[in-house]
Amino acid sequence: MLTDTAPTAAAVPPPAPLDCGLLSPVWTDAPVVAAVSDHAWLQAMLDAEAALSRAQARLGTVPATAARVITESARADRLDLASLARQSRQSANPVVALVREFAGLVATRDPDAAAYVHRGSTSQDILDTATMLVAHRTLRLIRADLGRVEVALAALAEEHRDTLMAGRTLALHAVPTTFGCKAAGWRHLVLDAAEKLDRLSEEGLPVQLGGAAGTLAGYLEHAQGAEPAAYVQQLTETFAAELGLIAPLLPWHVLRTPVVDLAAAAAFTCGALGKIAVDVLSLTRTEVSEVHEPAPTGRGTSSAMPHKRNPVLATAIRSAALQAPQLAATVLGCMLTEDERSAGAWHAEWEPLRALLRLTGGAAHQAVELASQLTVDPQRMRANVELTGGQIVSERIGAVLTPLLGKTLSRDLLNEASARSARTGETLSDILRQDDRLSAALADDLFDPAAYTGAARQLTDRALSRTLPLSGEE
Repeated sequence: MLTDTAPTAAAVPPPAPLDCGLLSPVWTDAPVVAAVSDHAWLQAMLDAEAALSRAQARLGTVPATAARVITESARADRLDLASLARQSRQSANPVVALVREFAGLVATRDPDAAAYVHRGSTSQDILDTATMLVAHRTLRLIRADLGRVEVALAALAEEHRDTLMAGRTLALHAVPTTFGCKAAGWRHLVLDAAEKLDRLSEEGLPVQLGGAAGTLAGYLEHAQGAEPAAYVQQLTETFAAELGLIAPLLPWHVLRTPVVDLAAAAAFTCGALGKIAVDVLSLTRTEVSEVHEPAPTGRGTSSAMPHKRNPVLATAIRSAALQAPQLAATVLGCMLTEDERSAGAWHAEWEPLRALLRLTGGAAHQAVELASQLTVDPQRMRANVELTGGQIVSERIGAVLTPLLGKTLSRDLLNEASARSARTGETLSDILRQDDRLSAALADDLFDPAAYTGAARQLTDRALSRTLPLSGEE
């Protein structure tokens, strides 16, 4: 009799929770992963605590020696992240446990300095400020990748400003355009996203400093004799300067504009990159085959069909763009924050916002490779333009025939000729030239798709004249 000696599932402890992107390949291994990790958020909270002590020291309400010890102790690797996470269940936010553990850490170096940790502050001041710090650091990564995408798209637009392709509306051939014009449009969206991120970085990432109920009473209590209006302004501005963020006019505990603006900009960026992705997915179809994303050995393989090389970059970017609006909507819904501090709405922002930053960073990072290594096939584009036997320029022919036949008759004639062309395979030119009334009006170049791209070249050049500083560096 055989016995099963393998350990049962219950006997084997599950592995420690680790979110490394197994179910979200769009951001796996992207630089943004570390920037929005729990460790990064913990370090940002410690940075906020340290900066607060330095700001108070500069205003004379905390000893300089205490601020120095607090700053030197503010290292995330000196705290037990998993333990802090477990302890956060007792307070519904991670700051209470952090302050307790951090004060204990500071006390091992200087017991007197520990008394000045978190002085006059409240949990939301620290976590909101940390969120803005994480966002600031993350946006720099995203912005740098957008700069690389912009450069690649500009090169595509310049190279293919006259590359003929079919313009498509509602999935069907419409009128001719150029691939350069399409790439210039992609770049325009990327620049729109970059502008939004720049505006956020420069004007929309404020520190949070309000105290228990947005009055800064706790801070003032430790600044006896100070003139309240002057002190709270100086403290806020000094705190912001320490962290490289901006000083808000008011505490924003329940005025969630900074977080909503951040979520909206991230979702827009995902959408801009997603537009590029869906176009690539459409153009890379086997029967279209006008562009191809890079496919180094092993990438895009199918588990069942050896012949396939799936467009995985565009697929991943699109997946991020599809998730982003709902995440941003959740953050927008969290504007409904009651009273002076919210029970639940504030807490509900954290994960959707982190997911948005992570998806946006992953999409931007993958878009760099997609845009810079996209292969364009002008011959296939031209061949596809010819698929409808000249019908792609029927709009132009209608404009020529209307003065000759009138609008209604010319329209009916072209409808009938186009239907016959689709049915028989005859070209639209051959069909129309059989009508003696039209022979004088139908010049040979009238049916040349390359002669009917409108202002595509000029629009491409105009779009390329738009510039932004896109280095993503300070």
